[in-house]
Amino acid sequence: MKTKYFWLIGAVCFVLFLSIPTFHLLKTKWKEDGTDVEIPQGYTNDASQLNLTKMDTIIAIPADRNQIETQLKGIFKYAGENGLKISISGAKHSMGGHTISPDGILLNMLPYKHMELDTVNNILSIGAGALWEDALKYLDGYGKSIAIMQAFSSFSVGGSISVNGHGWQKDLPPISKSVHSFTIMLADGKVLNCSRSENQELFRLVLGGYGLFGVILDVKLHVVDNVALTYKYIRLSPANYVSYYKKQVSDNPNVNLVFGRLRISDKHFLEEATLNYFEEVKTDVPALQQAKSTEAQRLVFRGSVGSEYGKRLRWDLETGKNKVSKNSVYTRNELLNDHVSLIENKDAASTDLLQEYFIPERHFNHFIQDIKPILKRSTIDLLNITIRAVREDKDSYLNYAREDVYGFVILFNQKKTKEQEEAMKELTNELVDAALKNEGTFYLPYRLHIDREKMRKAYPQADSFFGLKRKYDPAELFSNRFYEHYK
Repeated sequence: MKTKYFWLIGAVCFVLFLSIPTFHLLKTKWKEDGTDVEIPQGYTNDASQLNLTKMDTIIAIPADRNQIETQLKGIFKYAGENGLKISISGAKHSMGGHTISPDGILLNMLPYKHMELDTVNNILSIGAGALWEDALKYLDGYGKSIAIMQAFSSFSVGGSISVNGHGWQKDLPPISKSVHSFTIMLADGKVLNCSRSENQELFRLVLGGYGLFGVILDVKLHVVDNVALTYKYIRLSPANYVSYYKKQVSDNPNVNLVFGRLRISDKHFLEEATLNYFEEVKTDVPALQQAKSTEAQRLVFRGSVGSEYGKRLRWDLETGKNKVSKNSVYTRNELLNDHVSLIENKDAASTDLLQEYFIPERHFNHFIQDIKPILKRSTIDLLNITIRAVREDKDSYLNYAREDVYGFVILFNQKKTKEQEEAMKELTNELVDAALKNEGTFYLPYRLHIDREKMRKAYPQADSFFGLKRKYDPAELFSNRFYEHYK
């Protein structure tokens, strides 16, 4: 009889074990209002959903390469005669008004997305408005892949260059390293070709120049082979992350892509990490397939918002998936072709905000210990911390990686209230202080919660950068909230 009850209790516990996560995910789905945040006619916003701004004019740039220069010159002339500023947008994934100049002219570059591959020199010529997902699909037909790009493929090429994004490709500098050259139209209508040997100063300024020097038109990028990769991972203490990274990744010539993750649940907060990497394997590389439905994955992520249980569940599922996926084979393009819909927030009352900090190896563990109490006492909901190694950037002028660093990519969920906005500003300043204490920098495409003096502690070259902006654009035709805040 006891045995019978034992098995009955065990069966009930098993059913509960399976049903609780399911109930949690269903509750997450049910709580979402699913309401799209509509942008009124004549207004624009960015990924923060906190910068709704009235514009004078919003213009979609023509896709035709023969028309774009003529149209832009006409726009520049109109703006100058009417005292209007021009801002430039792509997919609008910056979060501090970097694509917005209030009551000005907004150029939508997305239609300008031509592509052509030089198969001899492995250089892709591409319009600045193209999305990375478009480039990946195009290159896949040639067995090629993007050399350096961010974790999501839903950003634009011109936008990524303007923020000098970094990726999760093994031991590489930011995207600036992969740029062969580009053409740019300046405020006076001149079109210049910029590279490491031609108009070098402007080349360096535009890479991470936040659209302040002109309109990037055509970009030439170095590409690499699309290869088959197998997945590996290590679960470890953050204190051992750097040593394991060197041994398992840097010293392993087969590693191609890599990222780390810190545990963020209250239980074991920042005390566990995973090192996730993909090694090249010799096998046939299949064609890039249509992305599969990711709603279950999205709900697991969204279920961690405001929920300790959800944060633990996500960690357990991800580390459990690591065991299942270990040694599975993927293509490089397949892994790079992730869309932001994987983590999409469908709660109109809140928004997800990114921050990034770049810390030298010698301060890696100190930084984690310094931010631990800051994050614990904040009322802002922490959703994710990813770690990426970023090598020294010798190309861009306003560079954040002035030596080899580890990037801490931190995602928060913030309610759209005045109280939460103030709490986020306080949190951001504390985190920036921790980065500065550890000889690090912070990434500039996000909310403008840091004042110009503190920004210059991280970027001592800022004054000369803004001075050179006025050299190339003396009438300050190109502007945005970022420029007005920090100049």
